[in-house]
Amino acid sequence: MAYLQLQGIEKFFGDHRAIKGIDLSIEKGEFIVFVGPSGCGKSTLLRLIAGLEHIDGGQLTLDGRDITHAPSSKRDLAMVFQSYALYPHMSVYENMCFALKLAKVDAKVIDEKVQNAARILNLTQYLQRTPKELSGGQRQRVAIGRAIVRSPKVFLFDEPLSNLDAALRGQTRVEIAKLHRDLGATTIYVTHDQVEAMTLADKVVVLRDGIIEQVGTPLELYDRPANQFVAQFIGTPQMNVLPLQQVPAVVAQQAPAGAVGGAIGLRPENVSVRSSGSTAVPGQVDLVEALGAETLIYVSTPNGAQFVARQNERTGLHAGDAVSLDIDASQAHWFDTAGRVIAARAA
Repeated sequence: MAYLQLQGIEKFFGDHRAIKGIDLSIEKGEFIVFVGPSGCGKSTLLRLIAGLEHIDGGQLTLDGRDITHAPSSKRDLAMVFQSYALYPHMSVYENMCFALKLAKVDAKVIDEKVQNAARILNLTQYLQRTPKELSGGQRQRVAIGRAIVRSPKVFLFDEPLSNLDAALRGQTRVEIAKLHRDLGATTIYVTHDQVEAMTLADKVVVLRDGIIEQVGTPLELYDRPANQFVAQFIGTPQMNVLPLQQVPAVVAQQAPAGAVGGAIGLRPENVSVRSSGSTAVPGQVDLVEALGAETLIYVSTPNGAQFVARQNERTGLHAGDAVSLDIDASQAHWFDTAGRVIAARAA
């Protein structure tokens, strides 16, 4: 049996079935990331695991022990909240040791655990400060330290970086990855940020409307999405997905039989922008986003199709320029009318 096992987990809010019979196996030491659009149930599922919401159906086991209806304090889990949830009148040291004091842990053991966590998180010089004297990134590290001192079996993170600016998010993301590598702790992490999901996760769990759409490594989801929803959700910018009737005939004729009436999906790196007239697919530049290391070019075609192309080279193109598109259909993803993946034709 898996280290943390979810079997048929259900959650209702009144008549609304928010979590719909979720099954998930998490192995010891894995870093699992829950992603999905707003309202998909990712934070609710995390709160069910934490014991902050009542589980209405199914079973939750941790290391062979049934914790489905165990109180949060008895689950051997530690949660890091988006809002940090620090006590403003306490010092960093007092915040980090608070749960251990409540558990009547020996003072010497408490000090060892707090000092060790502070050293790992570079907080030693801030232990006597209060939260208001810290930056957002430092407060988040204190919240993480408070979880570390408890030595839980599973760490739970609920969008921990969403309150930080872009630079701090990147820095703290690296710190969390390093922390996981050093501690080897089982971790479940909720985020709406694709970069966090793709860079931190051993496995990504994609949710929609209270069900799991796909579980896999970040690159498995990127390269082999289970359906059109996952294909468009994973990847920035998102995959170009177009009805086959909007695709040039030279491309549409390569579609497998099951995709008739469906759609084609192309990653931005599989669409190249060429000089006007050089390919059979004419278009006009709508927007150029020069990002330094890469360039995104948004192009519309005469039949109403809109593409975004990613290239490493810089470009002299501007909005309104006539261009041609080179589409690598060998890398295409094909979908039927229900959004299911259809295997490409055999070469």
